[in-house]
Amino acid sequence: MGFYDDRVLPHLINLTCGMSALTPLRRRACEGLSGSVVELGFGSGLNVEVYPEAVERIAAIEPSDGGWRLAGKRVAASSVPIDRAGLDGQRLPFDDNSFDAALTTFTMCTIPDLPAALAEVARVVKPGGTVHFLEHGRAPDEPVRRWQRRLEPLQKKIAGGCHLTRDIPASLTDAGLRVTSLDQFYEPGTPRAYSAMNLGVAQIP
Repeated sequence: MGFYDDRVLPHLINLTCGMSALTPLRRRACEGLSGSVVELGFGSGLNVEVYPEAVERIAAIEPSDGGWRLAGKRVAASSVPIDRAGLDGQRLPFDDNSFDAALTTFTMCTIPDLPAALAEVARVVKPGGTVHFLEHGRAPDEPVRRWQRRLEPLQKKIAGGCHLTRDIPASLTDAGLRVTSLDQFYEPGTPRAYSAMNLGVAQIP
């Protein structure tokens, strides 16, 4: 990783994704998690404070050393054991059926090969397990989607490859997961092109 990706971008993401207004959404995304959880895109550990008590351990997947450094205090203070267990969501270093659930927040937009990552999640989470997600993505309204398409090339450059136009529910369904709950909305007070939210749970077949 270059200087921007390792030193600047993690602070930018920590700032923008760490806004207090997102904490209730993160809490909703984590509701129902229990047992062993693999978290894709752990980042600076912004979900740590909202893990349910039933979570027994977190296997954190985080490619950025800068993001992991920012997470240090949160990890140290966590009552849930957290290990940085991998660097790439597209190639998870775990046996099949190793986890009870997976968690991903503001991560699916940046993974270069999302179908490969979701296939890996489906492999390492036990059958019947769940994938909890909070993601921005393709807007439901065509006028907003037009803005997303215009802005996406710049967004990808400044935000670590972040796509604005990914259809998150369709990506989960295409990977063979069953979306069991889904709330799609615009986050109030922010530009719609950036705030088309997908919050829900998908189940591993």
